Amino acid sequence: MLYAEAAAELQELAEMLQVPVMTTMEGKSAISEKRHPLALGVGSNVMAGPAYHFLKDADLVFAVGSSLTDHGLVTPIPPGKILIHATNDPVDLHKTYAVDHPILGDAKLVLRQFIDCCRDLLGGKARSGREEVAGRIAELREAWFAEWMPKLTSGEVPINPYRVVWELMQAADPAEAIVTHDSGNPRYEVMPFYQTDGPRTYLGWGKSHQLGTGLGLVMGAKLAAPEKFCVNFMGDSAFGMTGMDFETAVRANLPICTVVLKNSSMAVETLHMKVSHSQFRTRDVGGDYADIARSLGGWSERIEDPAEIGAAFLRAIEQNREGKAALLEFITCEEMAYSHFGPFG
Repeated sequence: MLYAEAAAELQELAEMLQVPVMTTMEGKSAISEKRHPLALGVGSNVMAGPAYHFLKDADLVFAVGSSLTDHGLVTPIPPGKILIHATNDPVDLHKTYAVDHPILGDAKLVLRQFIDCCRDLLGGKARSGREEVAGRIAELREAWFAEWMPKLTSGEVPINPYRVVWELMQAADPAEAIVTHDSGNPRYEVMPFYQTDGPRTYLGWGKSHQLGTGLGLVMGAKLAAPEKFCVNFMGDSAFGMTGMDFETAVRANLPICTVVLKNSSMAVETLHMKVSHSQFRTRDVGGDYADIARSLGGWSERIEDPAEIGAAFLRAIEQNREGKAALLEFITCEEMAYSHFGPFG
């Protein structure tokens, strides 16, 4: 959807038909999650609350610009749906699902043809009698956020990582930021809750990736959009893979903001590494990341008090404006609660 530059067509068709829009991780930001009343949020093994409920109850799914690949980190489409699948790669059609209505074509062109056809069918007017859809989405979003607000606004110490995501949304204008993250817990914690506001204000990627990739991605984002506040989230293990390349941002004059959620553990692997961890402490990782960033020439802070998170982000924004690469090291707990993890599997 984003590569096809089809965000405007997506929004136009959704508004004409008054249908809700859910994105994959790769498509997140194709519609404003902060402002658009028909935006459900994202689904990619973890899900925003409205996306979960509408995908579960839908009778028809129109998947456009998606490969619909079967993967362990993808939200599957529940059975019993009428499925329209539009993709530009013939290999993807019927690859995972028996599609009722396959369409081969560019997302932007296909959506424009849908808009033209629907306009003719509707006599040039938007579809009527669907006013309750936006209201239902708002109700579900409010209930979902209310359920998670104890974590999003938690005052616990060590800091809850969801509080870090929440404070970023309060400190930075999402329309003027580009956010990405690494695999593992940062992915699960940032992706469903961070509210994008416009195409390419979030940088999604594949299904999963090598730990540490987000640091390079955010440097590329800063090169492409130097006026944006470019933020990447990573954990201890991701920093261990590529953290020294923070010096690249310093040397190349790329004022990014790297957020390290430091829980001194590979928390996402808790269930998978029980034996090795019990014998060899294989999940224990750590370091003084703020000190490392300073030694590499960047600006950094270590934050342990949740009340200081918002102010730390504001200081990082100011440091970026002054041309300095910034790193914020938040001392966090091992959070293992996720939003609608592994649904419909």
